[in-house]
Amino acid sequence: MIITGLGSLIFMNKRRSVMEIFPPRVTELWDEWEVRVLVLISLFLQIVLILLGNQRKYIPTNRIRVILWLAYLAADWIAAVCIGVLSNSQGDCKDDSSQQINIIWAFWAPFLLLHLGGPDTITAYSMEDNELWLRHLLGLVVQFGGAFYIFLRAWKGMPLNILAIPMFVAGLIKYGERTWALRSASSSQFREAMLPRPDPGPNYAKIMGEYTLQKSQGFNVSFKPVPEPSTKVNCLDRDAPILQVGYALFKTFKRLFADLILTFQDREDSQSFFHNTTWEKAFAVIEVELAFMYDVLYTKVSVTFCRWGHLLRSVSLSLTVSTFAAFLFINKHGYSTIDLIITFLLLVGAIVLEMYALIVLLSSDWTMLWLSKHKKTLKDKDEMDQANKRWSNSMAQYNLMSFCLQDKPIRWYLGLLQRFSYVYEMLEKHHYKSSVTVADNLKALIFQHLSDKSKGIKKERSDTNSRNYKELCAGRGDLVLKKEKYNCHSDLGWSVEEDFDQSILLWHIATDLLYYTDHQNQNQSSVKNPDCRTMSKMVSDYMLYLLVMCPFMLPDGIGQIRFQDSCAEAKQFLEDEKLVGEGRTEACQKLLAVNTEVPPLQVKGDKSKSVLFDACMLAKSLQSLEIAEKEKWEMMCDVWVEMLCYAASQCGWNAHAQQLRRGGELLTHVWLLMAHFGISEHFKISQGHARPMLAGT
Repeated sequence: MIITGLGSLIFMNKRRSVMEIFPPRVTELWDEWEVRVLVLISLFLQIVLILLGNQRKYIPTNRIRVILWLAYLAADWIAAVCIGVLSNSQGDCKDDSSQQINIIWAFWAPFLLLHLGGPDTITAYSMEDNELWLRHLLGLVVQFGGAFYIFLRAWKGMPLNILAIPMFVAGLIKYGERTWALRSASSSQFREAMLPRPDPGPNYAKIMGEYTLQKSQGFNVSFKPVPEPSTKVNCLDRDAPILQVGYALFKTFKRLFADLILTFQDREDSQSFFHNTTWEKAFAVIEVELAFMYDVLYTKVSVTFCRWGHLLRSVSLSLTVSTFAAFLFINKHGYSTIDLIITFLLLVGAIVLEMYALIVLLSSDWTMLWLSKHKKTLKDKDEMDQANKRWSNSMAQYNLMSFCLQDKPIRWYLGLLQRFSYVYEMLEKHHYKSSVTVADNLKALIFQHLSDKSKGIKKERSDTNSRNYKELCAGRGDLVLKKEKYNCHSDLGWSVEEDFDQSILLWHIATDLLYYTDHQNQNQSSVKNPDCRTMSKMVSDYMLYLLVMCPFMLPDGIGQIRFQDSCAEAKQFLEDEKLVGEGRTEACQKLLAVNTEVPPLQVKGDKSKSVLFDACMLAKSLQSLEIAEKEKWEMMCDVWVEMLCYAASQCGWNAHAQQLRRGGELLTHVWLLMAHFGISEHFKISQGHARPMLAGT
């Protein structure tokens, strides 16, 4: 914000020299309309932000993100520059006309503070904005000071001067709300708010004194853990409304987004619910939790849903409406018609934006939660029907063969940008990205996979139990290959014991090779309920999307290098075989026909990190397995799901939080589902305090 303020000052200094380039007539016209245009642009940007701010939670398209990014950055800059221009325009009044202009323009200054406060639907564009709350606090002081300076310079005791006072209070409240919300969502404050009170434990010195006294008197004294009485109310009733269950879990598991520990009691309560519910309700509950988390991190919900927030919002709205009503009745003689229209638009815009924010507030999950607690809500079925608006319910797809075959028509602008290599490569990557709806069968498979893993561990509070959960987190396909019904770890184990990014590429290419050459299972499964073959393909393309487009969500490695080297080798092979632009089936058949008796490492060395023909070896090994075709695809699907779960467990909480503003990620939902089944390393507290027990004499 300070940078914005300094930028406006630099802008003002350079403005004069720039305007000297234009003819005097153009300069005069711009001087007359500059403030008016900037104020209207500022109002327009607020409308864009409030309308689109909440949509990015469930719309993952780049178009929404780019528009919001531009509007978010421009809104603060335009408002700050406009305050600077207004301050510069408040000169000596040569006549009554210029005095009237100064008065009405000064009346616009508090509206710019309202705009700097931003809408309720978006306070932070990204997590980094929350960390800059101190900068916004300083910006609040600077911009309020600038606006107040304008107000004082234009003070003539006129009715419009007086009406500016309540609008200053409303603007200060809105700007303060935003700063408060940013501070609440900053990592340090968010974490600190969840830290328990300091716990020194039982009085060790006093207990040992009693122990020494009792022992000297001949008593046999022993210590053993005594479970503490539970003060936690378990709201995780399988028949409770989804919103109530989701909020109860949110209050506990939001600690994961601050990298804090959980207790084994939290694990048992969560496991008890998820082991006795359906996959549909489980994913619906997780959607509610993450929707609450999004609101806390990126909107003003932490301010609006508290007593002080309700009071401040009521005051702000009341002052704005009162000012509008008073404006309708004051004497407006002498003011420019254009300025009066703009003032009217600013007042109506402020009220409409507040009313729209109120409507959004009343239709939010937070209000529905309050109603559900008072038994005035809808049934679970209606709640689950609304779940599609809590996240995109989609998974991005990226395919190496499609990228290398260039089987999508190149858009016109890509050809124009070929000279700019970095921009071209970035846009080309996005060109080959697509998305599909997360299939119900896939959700059910993930749920069953994690449920079976969790049930395999005894419900005991022990170090061994904790180690078992860590082993489950570390499974990345090898646990599936070791299952008795497959028993193929000796043949395929090497493919999942490499670096994780290498395993993703190996299995991605191998899955593609088998998918397009497996003619026995070319029947089309339904989009909503795909078979294991189709699900393997979907998860394979999703994992490659994470590797190429979101590498920060995967363990550190050289995945980008391996991907580009594999693409280079694939393109070279396809060009030699004259297959560029041809179908994937023919390309896959040609790749499988290559003799791979000698490992590529022995032939090529290790300078190139391509895994193309290593993947061909894996595909041939999968083809040669002595199991039915259907079981082979079931095994491959299970391997992909385990890889997906491993990636989810290894992804940092901050990366999961960042993706909430991009429509959400399936990986984040899997991560939270794993935590609910207890498959997480965040469960640390296993027992209560020990008390001395006296036995005999």
